[in-house]
Amino acid sequence: MNRRVRIGGACLNQIPLDWEGNIRNIVNAIEEARAKKINILCLPELCLTGYGCEDVFLSTWLPEKAFNKLSEIIPHTKDISVTIGLPVKHKDKTYNCIAIIENRLILGFYAKHNLANEGVHYEPRWFSSWPYHSVTSVDFEGKAIPFGSLSLDLQGIRTGFEICEDAWQEDRPACNLIEDGVELIMNPSASHFAFNKEEFRENLVVSSSEKFECAYLYTNLLGNEAGRMIYDGDVIIARNGTLIGHNKRFSFRDYNILSLELDFDSDFSENDVRDDPSGKLEEFSHAVPLALFDYCRKSHSNGFVLSLSGGADSSSIATLVAHMVRLGVKELGIKRFTSKLGLPGDFDAEKSIVDKILITAYQGTKNSSKATFESAGMLARDLGARFLNWNIDEEVLSYTEKIQQALNLELNWKDHDITLQNIQSRARSPVIWMLANLSGSLLLTTSNRSEGDVGYTTMDGDTSGSISPIAAVDKQFILEWLKYAESQLGYEGLKGVLSLQPTAELRPLEMAQTDEEDLMPYPVLASIERLAIRDRKSPVQVYSILKAQYDQGQLKKWIRKFYRLWSINQWKRERIAPSFHVDDFNVDPRTWCRFPILSSGFDEELRQLDDLSS
Repeated sequence: MNRRVRIGGACLNQIPLDWEGNIRNIVNAIEEARAKKINILCLPELCLTGYGCEDVFLSTWLPEKAFNKLSEIIPHTKDISVTIGLPVKHKDKTYNCIAIIENRLILGFYAKHNLANEGVHYEPRWFSSWPYHSVTSVDFEGKAIPFGSLSLDLQGIRTGFEICEDAWQEDRPACNLIEDGVELIMNPSASHFAFNKEEFRENLVVSSSEKFECAYLYTNLLGNEAGRMIYDGDVIIARNGTLIGHNKRFSFRDYNILSLELDFDSDFSENDVRDDPSGKLEEFSHAVPLALFDYCRKSHSNGFVLSLSGGADSSSIATLVAHMVRLGVKELGIKRFTSKLGLPGDFDAEKSIVDKILITAYQGTKNSSKATFESAGMLARDLGARFLNWNIDEEVLSYTEKIQQALNLELNWKDHDITLQNIQSRARSPVIWMLANLSGSLLLTTSNRSEGDVGYTTMDGDTSGSISPIAAVDKQFILEWLKYAESQLGYEGLKGVLSLQPTAELRPLEMAQTDEEDLMPYPVLASIERLAIRDRKSPVQVYSILKAQYDQGQLKKWIRKFYRLWSINQWKRERIAPSFHVDDFNVDPRTWCRFPILSSGFDEELRQLDDLSS
């Protein structure tokens, strides 16, 4: 028997509950795979329903409908073996499964053993874990189909399965599969993107193939599926400890296929390993533009509106939108890119597309500087974005006079600093929302993670918007990325931004307000944040780790300020607009870090910090 077969993976860009679109991508991928003479094709985890269905997975109708929809795909599997991810209901429990189909017949359903339950994942809320070594059957169209912990012969190759988290645990299915003599392990996944995670994932696939002396095929989802998670579209193939296939990530296509021919009776394997974005700055430059593209088209929006202040945060977001156009056009071409965004008309250049989809506005006050106005205008012109500007002093004065008259109180900067700052930020929100409504566009929120940590934001002001593209990265990273975008990506319009010191420009100009004077140096804030929030250290532990780097008396003040501001601003983090998860942690309580809205504010822990001798 010929045991020279072509195996492949197809990453898919799916949408939760989009039966028509998801099935179309699945069928198109299968048809292309058949045209490429692929014998065994691995599709991603829960690709039929979408991975991000959230609590709809708790319903009875969703797995039932997925079963019915599976019947529409089976006729397209002539002469090919395919795995398709879907939820399956069995004895009143729902399992995260793959259907294994070969030549129009369902051979079985493999059920996931290890459920992801940390960070951004809550799988045990929706699914039950299937026990090892257990096989039963489920009824599909009147036939009893094997269900559970399966390994099968596909195209004459003994094949086993792991689903995403299965492979990330020490006690994993592959430890049992090796006893069954498997030669190929397929891993359909929904593994979210995070900085530097791809290297770990690749090492996992390579080391697994070596440890279990087999070929290992890994396939991930692609794009921004449901709003917050980004999937990089990894397809990775390794054999006996050697990487032999890795596709290019962050594609703007509906699906991508990578396949290789392997001879399971010899050492022969084709090789296709491609260059890929690496390092946080480069990964950020691909992941967020792809996420913005998907969020825009999947929300059926006409584009984006941005309050462009001329500062680092808003400038980074404007640049990311323009870079989205650059990357998308490069891969798809102008016509296909604009068609996927649903843009009418003909476009002859990238800037003409940016002009259509990105409206920016500089909303100045008497506290705004000429430098930030010029910085904003320079960047908008360089990117090709529409640039509007107006002054909001009249609105600010109107609000201020009303409250002064009502309270018979004259506001001043000495006694009412925060109030006078916040009203300026809030006064900008209604008019920029009007612009977003009029254009049918998404309003982009400009808050970053450092601001989210300490509440250095104005609710219903700079936090107001539809999507918050940079809320998952700290200010220090944004400043580094802007330098990278100017020097490496060629966005010369950022020169003005990079010449400015970060400032909210909410106090009078003669007060020379800066962000770091209000808070602390951004590198310090980032260091405390990672220790306190990511690593969950106490104030004393943070101090012990950092005390050799800074003046110890000043460090105590910074740590105290961080923990106090963190504690009293949880309510703000609860209201952050949906943000993209890109780092190994974030402060969004809906996806990573939960903290009580009301707490002691670390009173005792901060007293212990004060009691330490410097």
